Amino acid sequence: MAIIDVNNLTKTYYTYRRGSSFTDTIKSFFHRERVNVNAVQNVSFQVDEGQITGILGPNGAGKSTTIKMLTGTLYPTSGHISVMGYTPFRDRNTYVNHIGAVFGQKSQLVWDIPPIDSFHMNKAIYAIPEKEFKNTLKELTELFELEDIIEKPTRVLSLGERMKCEFVMAMLHRPKIVFLDEPTIGLDVIAKQKIRSFIKEMNRQGVTFILTTHDLEDVEQLARKVIIINHGQKVFDDTLQRLKMNLGAKKIIRLILAEPLAEIELEGIKVIEKNSDYEYTLEVNIENNSINAIIRRLSEMCEFSDISIKELPMEKIITEIYESKGLKE
Repeated sequence: MAIIDVNNLTKTYYTYRRGSSFTDTIKSFFHRERVNVNAVQNVSFQVDEGQITGILGPNGAGKSTTIKMLTGTLYPTSGHISVMGYTPFRDRNTYVNHIGAVFGQKSQLVWDIPPIDSFHMNKAIYAIPEKEFKNTLKELTELFELEDIIEKPTRVLSLGERMKCEFVMAMLHRPKIVFLDEPTIGLDVIAKQKIRSFIKEMNRQGVTFILTTHDLEDVEQLARKVIIINHGQKVFDDTLQRLKMNLGAKKIIRLILAEPLAEIELEGIKVIEKNSDYEYTLEVNIENNSINAIIRRLSEMCEFSDISIKELPMEKIITEIYESKGLKE
């Protein structure tokens, strides 16, 4: 069942064109040419309850504008948004009690006081009952191993510790939907994995997540559905598996040869990187050939001491989607 329903969503900003010369500046006092900037253009999609959905796109694509309209902080120029039956910008006072948000570049914590005091502030804002607050706080701090952290001033915490506290802050009132904007930006590998494990656990408990990120590993590990926006337009809306299959059934094979080979030429195999006569990275199309048949043909052509087979990198898949639509970052 769809918990988010977006139809023909459009957001247009207005600015004015002014030349750089002195004459143009004087003219602008009397007449300015208005320019329409379509940040989001006729975007439609649905998100099912309990789903983790990734919204991807380059900088300036319209991702953040879409998220702001979904959270109710911006109103659309046209189109319709329904989230849990609410129209976000119109029903904002009631709607915000059911959503949470974590923004990697904007903190909800008060800098000079410990996170526990910020948590109590949210308790008052959302009128969370004392018993529920204590139980939720205990559960979340144990999941993140924050028991000894939340008493320290926010300003002395590491980035990873602060981001964990941001998630606690967003989840205290038990929202049904959480919007995540670059939640793992700048974090080390261990902190990222902790955040991802937390998101998975909350999702198992029924929380729906909308994730915007440039870290494609976040998407691969978390999202089941992917929406790609570029230049304000939706260019892809389907499952992660369909995204990976968008360019056909392809694999990346890395070969370390036992004997040097000047070149590899086989039908259905493309050399994408050659570090030396001993080391090749190949892109193979397995749509009409099984991976076993390709390995057999390679072994007949050359002897290798090591081989690894991987999925096509997400970066390449998404770049190809932009280019195939005539839209380049």
